[in-house]
Amino acid sequence: MADPITKLRAACLSRGAHGIMGLGRLFRIIDDDGSKSLNFSEFHKGIDEYGLGFSRNEIQEIFNVFDKDGGGTIGNTEFIRALRPPMSQSRIDVINKAFDKMDKSKDGNINLADMRGVYIATKHPKFLSGEWTEDQVFRHLLDVFDTPGQGDGTITRDEFTNYYAGVSASIDDDVYFDQMMRSAWRLD
Repeated sequence: MADPITKLRAACLSRGAHGIMGLGRLFRIIDDDGSKSLNFSEFHKGIDEYGLGFSRNEIQEIFNVFDKDGGGTIGNTEFIRALRPPMSQSRIDVINKAFDKMDKSKDGNINLADMRGVYIATKHPKFLSGEWTEDQVFRHLLDVFDTPGQGDGTITRDEFTNYYAGVSASIDDDVYFDQMMRSAWRLD
């Protein structure tokens, strides 16, 4: 029988590309006290509401694994990151290559000015339809990578990597992941 963390990871991934990300969204919603951490009651409620079918004992066991300091709470972000399968070095390397291409100013962050030099917003369907301005297209793209609920208009390497760690969790093949990244970011 698989350990509870492996079972939880498999259950989330069986829901497709957004399984783990969906669980993270749900946990932010059920963080009743807004502490950005979950006590056991909130955690249990989240697992139940997500419909993963774990027993109370399994949920307690999973909670205990993530409550590393025994303080009775687990951080949402740390939980989601730990739940994702680890990425291979080749995936990390191609993610870094894409980030470096976007970071035109080489300051370790991607902002609107960096994006203007790489991304052609005028080809976006919402720009073409007249729904969005060029700036709105760029802002939307920044929001996709930015830490949820903490959008500051700047993407750090960690945020970029974290986004692609979520994408990576749903792709089994390293070669396919590499090709997808190279195609999306026009890497050589």
